[in-house]
Amino acid sequence: MRRARATALLAIAFGLAAALFDTEPLWVPAATLVLLAGAGAAWVGFGARAVQVKRTLGARRVIEDEPVAIVLDVSAGRLGLPPSAVADPLLPAPVALRTGARGGRVRIEARFARRGRQVLARPRLLVGDPLGIATREVSAPPSAVDDELLVLPRIEPIVATPAAGEVTRIGRRGRLAVGAEIELDGIRPLRDGTPASRIFWPAVARGAEAQERFLAPASESRPLVVLDPRGGADEDALDAAVRAAASLVRALAVAGGCSVLLPGDRRPTDIGATLAGWGQLHARLALIGAAVAPSLSSITQRRGSIMFVSARVRSRMPQPLGPAQGAQRVLVLPGVLPARHAAFTVAGCNGYVLSRPAAHVGRAARGSQRSPA
Repeated sequence: MRRARATALLAIAFGLAAALFDTEPLWVPAATLVLLAGAGAAWVGFGARAVQVKRTLGARRVIEDEPVAIVLDVSAGRLGLPPSAVADPLLPAPVALRTGARGGRVRIEARFARRGRQVLARPRLLVGDPLGIATREVSAPPSAVDDELLVLPRIEPIVATPAAGEVTRIGRRGRLAVGAEIELDGIRPLRDGTPASRIFWPAVARGAEAQERFLAPASESRPLVVLDPRGGADEDALDAAVRAAASLVRALAVAGGCSVLLPGDRRPTDIGATLAGWGQLHARLALIGAAVAPSLSSITQRRGSIMFVSARVRSRMPQPLGPAQGAQRVLVLPGVLPARHAAFTVAGCNGYVLSRPAAHVGRAARGSQRSPA
């Protein structure tokens, strides 16, 4: 209403000048301006009272850079819409609506380039009179809180490099197969009641302590993806690490299942080939910050392959995840390691195989337990 107030002040000025200088012709513009200011303010006030604006989101979750449909609906009273335009932060400029119509609709196709929770400010309707003397903003009603939209990290293909070899293989559809050569059995001291078929007879033949074979739990043999979001050079490095972790988890899960250890979790989460639980995990990846470190205490003895995704460039695995017997260790980071060749690339990150699985776990166990004699 600033223009209406300015018009009214100008009318008062004309009236004062007419009274002081006894100039009757000045009363005509003074009266005209008063009528215009009053009529414009009344028009806008009455018109703004009857209009409403509402926003509808096509989805509450969207992947980075994918379009989401947003619809802005404007409704008017019996007299139709006054001269008005819809303003929204997602629009490059306000969109004018047809005057006199019973309502209007504006469609927006928005894209969000960065993951996380996006809070959208409420849309506004700019109502004015035909001469543009008075204007007023009408926002969504107080009961309609600001819309929230969760932007999920996008899934990118895993591309093998010439250095991939047999350890890291990429299928035709981008599926990743790691650690297929790792056997599931291990060796431990013999317990009472163990069947003879599970006794590790080579140790008995050497006169060493009696041993028995055992099968590791299926979850322990699955590939494990660990995300460490700390220490990235900037937000782009953190986002690249999160996208790489999401892409690896999705590919490994579809290929047969995997486990995931995110910051704040004490134990890994299993994701099977049916992708049960993937939606919740994907949403958690969208909200991960750079402050919390993953807890490695529960996976130090893990026998399966471990893919450690780091937001900062590092030359080695964390000490608790050093080379394990018959296990594979892969370091994924948004950078390049000197004098090393990446086995694959994903989401702007490079994957380096730091240790390769042994040909046979039992053979390695026999070598380490050979008696001095």
